[in-house]
Amino acid sequence: MSLTPETPLPPPGGPLRPIPMLIFGSRWLQLPLYVGLIVAQCVYVILFLKELWHLIQHSFDFTEQQIMLVVLGLIDVVMISNLLVMVIVGGYETFVSRLNLEGHPDEPEWLSHVNASVLKIKLAMAIIGISSIHLLRTFIEAGNLGGVGGRTTSFTESGVMWQTIIHCVFVLSALGIAYVDRISTVQTPHDDTLHAANSGH
Repeated sequence: MSLTPETPLPPPGGPLRPIPMLIFGSRWLQLPLYVGLIVAQCVYVILFLKELWHLIQHSFDFTEQQIMLVVLGLIDVVMISNLLVMVIVGGYETFVSRLNLEGHPDEPEWLSHVNASVLKIKLAMAIIGISSIHLLRTFIEAGNLGGVGGRTTSFTESGVMWQTIIHCVFVLSALGIAYVDRISTVQTPHDDTLHAANSGH
């Protein structure tokens, strides 16, 4: 028998009191933020089309390295756009309101089990992917350090080093987030089982 008195729960579906209703309804203040991210998504679409048209115009003038850098820039825009979609859809579903996409043929696979922890890990992985693209572009440009081949670059040795260090920090941060999430996921069922066992005495 548990020594802790049980707190009576309010009847399900009952009306909320004014203060809880105000606090719970404040989540809709985030709606303009997600609408703003949709506008930012539109800007990235325009940027992508602009860079793609630039690549098409100079497809016979650019060297292989220049084409590779432009393509990596396009991939970078796509990955940032994917990150925006993940934040908009996952964040709205988690923190504002349900989208009710169950059974929809275009429902994202990850949306069915999204929560704050899953969204945090996915965002961390997306940031690592974006950082990897930037680092790859830096490594390609790093071949021109010191004006090798008659070309110059805006990168410096210290800049390349710090960008590599920052990327490694991103990776370690993502691993730390995933590890903490795994520990909390493993401990939660154990704690629930222990609480149920103690309640039965």
